[in-house]
Amino acid sequence: MSKPVGDIALIGLAVMGQNLILNMNDHGFVVVAYNRTVEKVQNFLENEAKGTKVVGATSLEDMVSKLKLPRRVMMLVKAGPAVDDFIKKLVPLLSKGDIIIDGGNSEYTDTIRRCKELEAKGLLFVGSGVSGGEEGARYGPSLMPGGHAEAWPHIKPIFQAISAKVNKTEPCCDWVGSDGAGHFVKMVHNGIEYGDMQLICEAYDLMRSIGMNQEEMAQAFEEWNKGELDSFLIEITRDILRYKDTDGKYLLEKIRDCAGQKGTGKWTAIAGLQYGIPVTLIGEAVFGRCLSALQNERQIASKILPGVGDIKFNKDKKKFTESIRDALYASKIVSYSQGFMLLRQAAENHNWSLDYGSIALMWRGGCIIRSVFLGDIKEAFDKDPKLTNLLLAPFFVKAMSRCQKGWREVVATASELGIPIPAFSCALSFYDGYRAARLPANLLQAQRDYFGAHTYELLGKEGKWVHTNWTGHGGNVSASTYQA
Repeated sequence: MSKPVGDIALIGLAVMGQNLILNMNDHGFVVVAYNRTVEKVQNFLENEAKGTKVVGATSLEDMVSKLKLPRRVMMLVKAGPAVDDFIKKLVPLLSKGDIIIDGGNSEYTDTIRRCKELEAKGLLFVGSGVSGGEEGARYGPSLMPGGHAEAWPHIKPIFQAISAKVNKTEPCCDWVGSDGAGHFVKMVHNGIEYGDMQLICEAYDLMRSIGMNQEEMAQAFEEWNKGELDSFLIEITRDILRYKDTDGKYLLEKIRDCAGQKGTGKWTAIAGLQYGIPVTLIGEAVFGRCLSALQNERQIASKILPGVGDIKFNKDKKKFTESIRDALYASKIVSYSQGFMLLRQAAENHNWSLDYGSIALMWRGGCIIRSVFLGDIKEAFDKDPKLTNLLLAPFFVKAMSRCQKGWREVVATASELGIPIPAFSCALSFYDGYRAARLPANLLQAQRDYFGAHTYELLGKEGKWVHTNWTGHGGNVSASTYQA
């Protein structure tokens, strides 16, 4: 029997899997490649992997036999049953201390379960977020591993070598935390990505609605990309706006306004509800896609439902574009603040020791939301590791103060013109709600007590729940209260 040569195995030869393998090969690691459809393995070796040190496997048994100890097996397969199916087949082939890595977009609750199940079998499990798309996988992704900490020393040299680098030296990869922490952080990353994309789309729609042509819009995004909004998504938006089809016409205007989704943004919004954290902007971004999917209904409604009539935009276009930039930046700060609020609450619930500055660094390069802005977030947490909310960091307090006037002008103007901006407006509402010393929840408490005897707290007597017989014939028996 030949001596094992593989440093790591990778199951799943779709685009992400192939590119990650080639990235590992470039950094001197010998990768054993396997795919359920074995013909794909040979095809990969004869084409994309030709001339590399990549080793093919014809079966899971063959793959495992070619790995050095402790065996490291990474899966890049569709989240859900496919992951459990491969784990079930791998377990009998592996030995105590071997490592299984799930690099797909799995739900963090599944990762928590798998960690427990494999620990009982003496195996180490890692759930790792992988972000950056096919280009990131090939040349340097952002990696967010979590699970059994004992696995980290064995995968750290590979993961940190292949990850994106900030300032050419700092890897966009570090150990996140136990069980489902890695996949939770990736889920929040994806939720923030939904928010960023929705905000940029709303900025584009505002520009289009006030009469800017696509080159003018592209030029605005190009300018924005030179300052505080410098990011991958702003950069590609500029490129998309300038792209022309074979007939010489802009391609963007030919694309149907109906967006799809894979579910991770929805998971983030659901987690916000479960943990009682108002990730309102991410929720609106998800619902924005849902509303776009009702395209046929919208076409009918556009002919029936009245709008604002003949109100026209009559402001200085250049100055208003600067206000849109301010609104985009301020709303982006709110979005990330909500994301980190959710991370903090989940960490408390699951006893994860999350390093928020390190997470910002992991997102600083390689991933879809990579931006200069994340460096400011890392610096805020470096200065105050116990920072409860990004909005309270001095840097962001100043930014919100500077952007607030333009932000409010954009929301008000869009409302007057009948332009939907759910993410911009809900971000502003959250900001005003978060900075409000008093909200109308006192009335809400009274209403609940009136119709359901749910009790309420009096000012100065917090923690003591009382009930009032509001009608005089409702009785004095109260229902139990609870926290959502």
